[in-house]
Amino acid sequence: MRSWNIVIERDAQTGLFVGYVPGWPGAHSQGETIDELKGNLAEVISMLLEDGEPALESEYVGTQTVQVG
Repeated sequence: MRSWNIVIERDAQTGLFVGYVPGWPGAHSQGETIDELKGNLAEVISMLLEDGEPALESEYVGTQTVQVG
């Protein structure tokens, strides 16, 4: 079993959760709940892996907080 870091955001217009694997074009999905999003994204990743190992364009590092003012 493999693990992938994902970024999750909530779309302000639709209220849907949107997620993607950083650096992997095409590895994105959405869902009404985080669990649904993760399930949908797992399906997308599985389908993409059928074409072989991804050539990631970047590596997920994490998030940071920056203070302004």
